[in-house]
Amino acid sequence: MPLLTALIHTHNDELRLARALESLRPCDELLICDHGSQDGTAGIAREYGARLLPAAAADLGQARHDWILCLLSREALSEALEASLFEWKLAEHDAARKFSMGVREQDGSNWVSHPPATRLVNRLAGLWTGPLPANDPHAQLLAGDLLRFQQP
Repeated sequence: MPLLTALIHTHNDELRLARALESLRPCDELLICDHGSQDGTAGIAREYGARLLPAAAADLGQARHDWILCLLSREALSEALEASLFEWKLAEHDAARKFSMGVREQDGSNWVSHPPATRLVNRLAGLWTGPLPANDPHAQLLAGDLLRFQQP
């Protein structure tokens, strides 16, 4: 069974981070790459058992697991995506394979659908720069959505 590390880059995200972390039940490790937060971001990360790394010292080699799920601090997994990830963990996967998921973004009282985003990758298949891997049009689509919430 593949193990899964969730990776979130943060900067002063105390008002958003708990919702993201609460939805990451399928993940075996929570890794926060913090970019110098001056608010309660670190405390919230620790409350959820996340490992906090300063951005200057962070790299994918510090993740405990090869499969990395990348999120923005203002995103959370839908229940359907959580279930899909639990099912995903029951199978073996080729390290070169990438996985995408739909993205729905809050727009006032409405939700806007965006094209799928590649967010689940094996770190052994290649590194990327920035908080999120590049989108791969050939990535396998998982059921469910990432929910992106408005900034508070």
